[in-house]
Amino acid sequence: MDFVYAFLLGGAICALGQILLDLTPLTPAHVLVLFVCSGAVLSGLGIYEILIDFGGAGATIPLPGFGHTLASGVIQEIEANGFWGIFSGVLENASVGLVAAVVIGLVISLLFNPKG
Repeated sequence: MDFVYAFLLGGAICALGQILLDLTPLTPAHVLVLFVCSGAVLSGLGIYEILIDFGGAGATIPLPGFGHTLASGVIQEIEANGFWGIFSGVLENASVGLVAAVVIGLVISLLFNPKG
């Protein structure tokens, strides 16, 4: 059942993004920022953990999951290091994903040429 819940929640998030793109004047960049910020806000309010418990990867893989990762890192570091945790917490949880995205993007750009 975990796979079904992940599919339903991840699909709902993606469907919401598509609806926003189709029915509003928002651009993909606006939707990206909206989703990342909403994930961070929901994480700060303690709501996103409920979504993760329900949908697992369906909640952590889409863009709001990245916002949750950033916010949860900041919250953990503030609890451990006080005020200075605001600056270190953002990078601690998300650094592996960011480095992987950059390295994979570099490798793909070296292997393939764009169509001109």
